[in-house]
Amino acid sequence: MARSLNYYPIGDEKAEEGTVSLALGLGKYIVDGGLTLRVCPYHPNQVLQTSEMEIALRETQTQFYALDLKNTGHDFSLDDGFNLLKLPVKEADNDGALAFIASTYDPYDMIIRDGIYPGGRKVITFANVLQHDVFPLPRILQLVQEYGQSEMRRPVEIEFAVTLNQQKKNGTFYLLQIRPMVDVKANLEEDLNLIKDEDVLLKSNNSLGHGIMEDIQDVIYVKTDGYTASNNPTIAYEIEKMNRKFLDEGKHYILVGPGRWGSSDSWLGIPVKWPHISAARVIVEAGLTNYRVDPSQGTHFFQNLTSFGVGYFTINAYIKDGIYSQEVLDAQPAVEETKFIRHVRFDKPLIVKMDGKKKLGVVLLPE
Repeated sequence: MARSLNYYPIGDEKAEEGTVSLALGLGKYIVDGGLTLRVCPYHPNQVLQTSEMEIALRETQTQFYALDLKNTGHDFSLDDGFNLLKLPVKEADNDGALAFIASTYDPYDMIIRDGIYPGGRKVITFANVLQHDVFPLPRILQLVQEYGQSEMRRPVEIEFAVTLNQQKKNGTFYLLQIRPMVDVKANLEEDLNLIKDEDVLLKSNNSLGHGIMEDIQDVIYVKTDGYTASNNPTIAYEIEKMNRKFLDEGKHYILVGPGRWGSSDSWLGIPVKWPHISAARVIVEAGLTNYRVDPSQGTHFFQNLTSFGVGYFTINAYIKDGIYSQEVLDAQPAVEETKFIRHVRFDKPLIVKMDGKKKLGVVLLPE
């Protein structure tokens, strides 16, 4: 599945360069929200999910859909999934289907090697296609996005398939469907730079995500007075407890804290896992004067950010990079408060606006 507009560009990617989700097997796996490999066709060597071994092993495809060929001609059904099998990836390894799309994890050397080797877990990286040009998929997708978008005169969504021939080392690209990108949240014509600083609670010049949210009244934030990274594991536990209450109530919140959310190194940020903050709809990395934040671009939660349309802001207000009006939060009565974090609720919703093309995001104070 390819989209010609990418609201979550990372590194030197541009929104208009698009994004592609790749998977082994039938496309139902992508439609069902399975773990796919996400890549920009203009930057095939920069695949976030394979940039770190821990992420590659955790966020790789483990199952795929295939046709059940033993059941042909019998028990036909209106359910289009009646003759599909959901199989583990190792089944595809047995018949050579992973030849150009998998890498092998070597547990002894603790490294992932491009290609298929005996033993070791197979990781779906599409390395030989994306990085070693066995099949020119990135270039084909660039052209399809370019022509599709120019003909439809708007961003497009493309479904495609590729079959690879292991013996001949070639393949065939099939264009299955192309349609305008329909995104209800995408109607954002406003120039967010024109919004006055005094009207915002948060402003980020380096945000991920796109659209408008109008139903959030709650903010959970880490107190900065006396903050020290040594307390990060405790802070993670406290946030997890608050998050559980939001899940029970079916509500969402904005989460603000220093450093990199989800970092496995608790000295770099608060070591939460996605289930601990899953009710957050905007996640903010806020730098402190003694705690500089380089944009991590939410690498630890990237699959979840894109799936749920969560905003991810990076703010370093102390060097005039964005705005974080913590004094406004401090002035609000606390719904709940611990030694390290506060939960406050506004009487009216905080309007969130994100421009994915410009990487600009704001949270407006209630009028």
